[in-house]
Amino acid sequence: MSKVVFRIMGIAAFARHGVHVAERQLGQRFTMDLVVTADPNGSLESDRYADSTCYGELTETALQTFTGRDFNLIEAAAASVADAILARFPKVEAVAVTVHKPSAPVAAVLADIEATVERRRAL
Repeated sequence: MSKVVFRIMGIAAFARHGVHVAERQLGQRFTMDLVVTADPNGSLESDRYADSTCYGELTETALQTFTGRDFNLIEAAAASVADAILARFPKVEAVAVTVHKPSAPVAAVLADIEATVERRRAL
């Protein structure tokens, strides 16, 4: 049995996630990475768009969910995105969502802070 894995990396979004007042007021840039495992549903053989999972729609769902409300925690935002993808795309069997917060308010010089949430469809 074949599986298809989509890796959609570096989806940029501006949002007001965080627990600090300044984060909520000013907002900041986040990025997301999606790793989506799906049943190809014959698309590998048919080469038909209708048989596949649309990575554009995956990206749109992730962005709408991520920016649709304010979250305190990046892991809660990642979980919400993962749940939305599983709910909307029946061919998706598993999804990992990584939220990057490069401007996290911590007392250290760092390149990035990220949280990954993995969800799998119940069998």
